[in-house]
Amino acid sequence: MKPILKALVAAVCAAPLLVAAQAKSTADGIAEYRKMLEDGNPAELFEAKGEDLWKQARGPKKASLEKCDLGLGPGVVKGAWVQLPRYFADTGKVQDVESRLVTCMANLQGFNAEEIIKTPFGRGEMANVTALATWVAAESRGQKFNLPQAHLEEQRFYELGKRAFFFRGGPMDFSCASCHASDGKRIRLQELPNLTKNPGDGIGFAAWPAYRVSQGAMWSMQFRLNDCYRQQRFPYPGFASDLTVALGVYMGVNAKGAESIAPAIKR
Repeated sequence: MKPILKALVAAVCAAPLLVAAQAKSTADGIAEYRKMLEDGNPAELFEAKGEDLWKQARGPKKASLEKCDLGLGPGVVKGAWVQLPRYFADTGKVQDVESRLVTCMANLQGFNAEEIIKTPFGRGEMANVTALATWVAAESRGQKFNLPQAHLEEQRFYELGKRAFFFRGGPMDFSCASCHASDGKRIRLQELPNLTKNPGDGIGFAAWPAYRVSQGAMWSMQFRLNDCYRQQRFPYPGFASDLTVALGVYMGVNAKGAESIAPAIKR
């Protein structure tokens, strides 16, 4: 074989190894970058605010949230996040942590739930809901997700979430599954976890709420889901809608056994 031909053959054979090495190097670099960001995660400020809000006497009724039932009994916070969304008999609804907090703020403190729901993310009492959700999530850091599915409504919401996850539409003909239903996908430097199964500890559902460095803001799961619909060019589904709660059930059940690292930090 001629020397030039040998060189070409060697180059072709080496190309897949070079691509793999580059991909590994990129993934490692992103992991190192995130690790550095975790040291001094600004989410800690929101955690502290959320804990303070939980204990403060606020609202028209001048009461705290310390009797709020997040699913494990009045006032029990540790372990609640990794079992939400779930069905609540007092509302007759499946609720995630944010919608449940709004219920408690209305019932215990006298806030107007409809006004909170209409408030844009990051403003007024909606910002307080995000801080509270951040603290609640932090209290279950390191625990594994185990969402209940015994109640018929919990099962129904799982199926509703599954249908919503794979529903395609809008001007781009996108769905949640367009980005998050197979392994190995990436947008630029952003890995896209497969959320149709357990993606692993601290990935996907197990990483939110999270502090977004690029926005300099704390993002709750509700915020994340609403923004996903914006990126798909869909109308906003709205805060605490059945659709977003159902998607939370679908992803949360799929994440069974994954360890929560929330609140995490994102680019």
